[in-house]
Amino acid sequence: MKNIIITTLLICISIRLHADNDDFCGANNTAFQSGENVTYHVYYTLAGVYVMGGEASFTTSIEQLGGRPVYHIIGQGKTNSFFDGIFKVRDRYDSYIDTASLQPLKFIRNISEGKFQKTETIKFNKATNTATSNKGTYKVPNCVQDVMSTVYYARNIRFNKYKVNDKIPFDLFVDDEVYHLYIRYLGKEKLRTKFGKFNAIKFKPLLVKGSSFSGGEQMTVWVTDDANHLPIRIESGISVGSIKVDMMNYRGLRHKMSAFIDF
Repeated sequence: MKNIIITTLLICISIRLHADNDDFCGANNTAFQSGENVTYHVYYTLAGVYVMGGEASFTTSIEQLGGRPVYHIIGQGKTNSFFDGIFKVRDRYDSYIDTASLQPLKFIRNISEGKFQKTETIKFNKATNTATSNKGTYKVPNCVQDVMSTVYYARNIRFNKYKVNDKIPFDLFVDDEVYHLYIRYLGKEKLRTKFGKFNAIKFKPLLVKGSSFSGGEQMTVWVTDDANHLPIRIESGISVGSIKVDMMNYRGLRHKMSAFIDF
């Protein structure tokens, strides 16, 4: 069950089929801003019923890194007191993203999940197209993302230019490897969540196979159909059942939440 809470919110990824790569290379940020804060509730299936098992939060600020302005994105996830007794999770991800290019410059992952613990720092050098982790330095594509910057970059996708079932390309560097993956655009629909009813954009990311996910298009993501493109629900099968993540609160959005319909 490694990385369940944060990873379900961080995978919005792609391969080069039926779409150009401009949406993930050199896009301007029009979707989020410094001061944004979003919280989610995480539900697991227990005896066939969804039970709230934890929560996650994402905050955005502007800082300086190496003399340049960056978005500092912090993602934190934890299980509640009940699930702590079953499988305790305390995760934190930090991504430092160049405000001009939306490319990651530094990524820190600090994971504590059951008996599994991992701390990792990755520094991206855009001049040499390399990524340096705890284990070494690796060549990466020109436009590569970490698991945190991926979501914030993907929020700037121009979904209206795509047709249903188009695949949108993306390169991801994680665990000292580069993955060429995609998200499949599935169109628009009205979605009712625990927070309320929204006009939503729907897509499926191609997942990297791991201990929690079997890989393939097993996850479905909904984001608001407005200028924020804020993730509002994620559903996925996992190795021990299924999981659902619902947005429960937000503040500091860049744009008015025009996708909201009613409670």
